[in-house]
Amino acid sequence: MTERVLQGLGVSAGIRTGKAFVYAPVRLTDVEKKKTQDTAAEVERLREAKAACQAELQVLIEKAQRTLGEEKAVILKGQISFLQDPTFYPPMEKLIVSEQWTAESAIHQVVTQIAALFESMKNEYMRERAADVRDVGNRMFAQLCERKGTQLSDIGEPVILIADDLTPSDTVQLDKSLVLGFVTRIGGKTSHTAILANSLGIAAILGLGDGMDQIQHGDELLIDGSTGDCILNPSASTKESFHALMLRDEAEKAELLAYVERDAVTKDGFRVELAANIGTVEESASLLSQGAEAVGLYRTEFLFMGQSQMPDEETQYKAYRQVAEAMKGCPVVIRTLDIGGDKELPYLDLPKEMNPFLGYRAIRLCLDRKELLITQLRAILRAGVHGDVKIMFPMISGMEEWRQAKKIYEQTREQLSQEGIPYADSVELGIMIEIPSAALLASRFAKEVDFFSIGTNDLVQYTVAVDRMNEKVAYLYDYFHPAVIRLIKTVIDASNAVGKWSGMCGSMAGDPNAAPLLLGLGLHEWSMAASSLSKVKKVITDLNRSDCESLVERILEMDTAAEVREALLAFKP
Repeated sequence: MTERVLQGLGVSAGIRTGKAFVYAPVRLTDVEKKKTQDTAAEVERLREAKAACQAELQVLIEKAQRTLGEEKAVILKGQISFLQDPTFYPPMEKLIVSEQWTAESAIHQVVTQIAALFESMKNEYMRERAADVRDVGNRMFAQLCERKGTQLSDIGEPVILIADDLTPSDTVQLDKSLVLGFVTRIGGKTSHTAILANSLGIAAILGLGDGMDQIQHGDELLIDGSTGDCILNPSASTKESFHALMLRDEAEKAELLAYVERDAVTKDGFRVELAANIGTVEESASLLSQGAEAVGLYRTEFLFMGQSQMPDEETQYKAYRQVAEAMKGCPVVIRTLDIGGDKELPYLDLPKEMNPFLGYRAIRLCLDRKELLITQLRAILRAGVHGDVKIMFPMISGMEEWRQAKKIYEQTREQLSQEGIPYADSVELGIMIEIPSAALLASRFAKEVDFFSIGTNDLVQYTVAVDRMNEKVAYLYDYFHPAVIRLIKTVIDASNAVGKWSGMCGSMAGDPNAAPLLLGLGLHEWSMAASSLSKVKKVITDLNRSDCESLVERILEMDTAAEVREALLAFKP
């Protein structure tokens, strides 16, 4: 058979080869609208389907709590909440009684309408929630009919799973010993399927589109979850070349294991702190064993997302405490709620905006709705008793915002003291540098804040006026842009001048190619995905800081990102 290369969105790294298992369960799309004469019987069928669906989801939630942790189980809890939502189940009963539809037809109508509403939203996160609605509908539908098609329970040997979509509850059921990886027709990087795939460590390609139509049950596949390549019926030479890549990757991983326990110190004795970015409590459990010296960024918004209501102080306290205890005294930088832009919380009922990335988000939202910030600060301060916790405020653009946030922090401390509640009395307060105005005022901020953390993902976006989600202008998005480098230098120099520290939690920190530049600039703390720690540490230990400082002097004279990148690639210490 002829080899064909299909392209999707790689969301979870890994190279896998195996036979295709086409997962084709019964879906609501198969429903034909029908009438009934016995509406009472149909209502009873619907109620039984709802009860069975809720029981089935509860079993999956308990499994998710055991295998993935509480925050991932929240995804499925959100689906149960749909069953209690007055806009979900009651309209189904109403359609049966008033329109004499069958239970199947009523489910199809309501689920289709609600899913379409989610899909019409501009925000990608909210659009992805349509999959959750359909998942609940499909489960109810499956209770009403004889199960047809292939099911996950039919998998009896190692395969690569092929599906139009994998719902969160599908993904939770995957047996890693049998599912080598999966490919879906639809899906994006912010979908729950992508989040769960990364948690499970399963190679995944989403959004293959019409290319899915070329794959048949039993076809041989080779997938690369890092590039998004899905190779159908790979030739012997292709398999050989990918096998060589797999062997090389395994050899590199084995080599990097030697760096896990080593300090990140250059040949001439300059030491930096390597930290990890996390979004969930569960990620903190293995950080120390992967060589992390700290949590440089705890994205607390993931604790808030996927829920039907705001997590209360106790829920937040338990999460922050668990991370602090997992790090056993190592620093944990907790970023306060960073919602807005491409991240929404339905229960906050935020207004629609023309330019959400420039609008009502992050610290701007929290200073306006102070109860959100106060509740979170109380939880963080209480958790600080159990570890070395630091607080970081995002999206700071000027001194006024910083001073308002600090004032609320001081009032919160006083409140806890008056209530006799134990809290961390000495917590470092820092700000994210992700807006050029903050970078330009770094020398002023440095007199008041305890630390800076440079968020290069947004700093690049705001400095060069590029929407980092827009593929049409993606070529302009580059953290090696000379203007970005100058802003980074301004921030680090400002902190050094007053004996304070600067960190970086954007993707630039985890890029081994950027290491000589960041060393030469004098960056103190580098925070990245845990998988990048050993790679970056290896590069750092092979360098002399003095050589990197000389390189930076040359780079600061360059005019383009291309020149900077070329100089870094050609750099030989």
